[in-house]
Amino acid sequence: MVRRDDLDEVGAGPLSRGAAVVLWALVISLLTVLTGGLPLALVPFLAGDAGNVWLVALFAVPMGPALAAAMFAWRRFVADRDLSPGRHFWRGYALNVLDVLRWWVPTVLVLAVIAFSLASLDAAGVPSGYGLVLVLIAVAVLVWAVLAMALSSRLSLRTRDVARLAAYYLAMKPLVGLGALSLVVLSVGIVLFTSDWVLVMLSGLLAFAVVTTTDPAVRDATERFTAPAEPDTPPS
Repeated sequence: MVRRDDLDEVGAGPLSRGAAVVLWALVISLLTVLTGGLPLALVPFLAGDAGNVWLVALFAVPMGPALAAAMFAWRRFVADRDLSPGRHFWRGYALNVLDVLRWWVPTVLVLAVIAFSLASLDAAGVPSGYGLVLVLIAVAVLVWAVLAMALSSRLSLRTRDVARLAAYYLAMKPLVGLGALSLVVLSVGIVLFTSDWVLVMLSGLLAFAVVTTTDPAVRDATERFTAPAEPDTPPS
């Protein structure tokens, strides 16, 4: 629902409302790249050595809080948009950065271990089926992380509660899990057919896709398990 004063700020005409959508998309995308994506710009310059997996993992750490902040801002856009997307992004960043890093860093570490193992399969001389198992585990971790990020960006949760609720909703709301899986597949496709930097540039828009895809689970968790991180109506 859009308040009357926000309609006055945005404007009631289709051109004004369209311009507001473009403003939100540009600002959130830019801030997501600036706060989380800049270290990943170095990835294309790294040699294709398995040892560089750990550097890539380090570069990926800032992206977690950046994505959470983008999702926080996008929820404000859906609920009650105005012309201050940057203010909502930075508020979401400040509220979520520590909570997100507590589970995001271990998740990135797990994915780095899997990636290093995949890159070292030939040297280790293990059966090829082992690589397929590792890929499936990595996909499962990424799908779980999508839902965990959505929950962390909206709710104030302990780390173990984030882990449990993300796993719970993957089982209880399979359509949400399938939606998260489709976003993971889309992201992998973008990297394979274009570049990882293209994925970084689109990360702000992908955050909006996560918000809409995971909304049923996040709304249910808000109602059943904990209080929201902020009220739906901003203070006047």
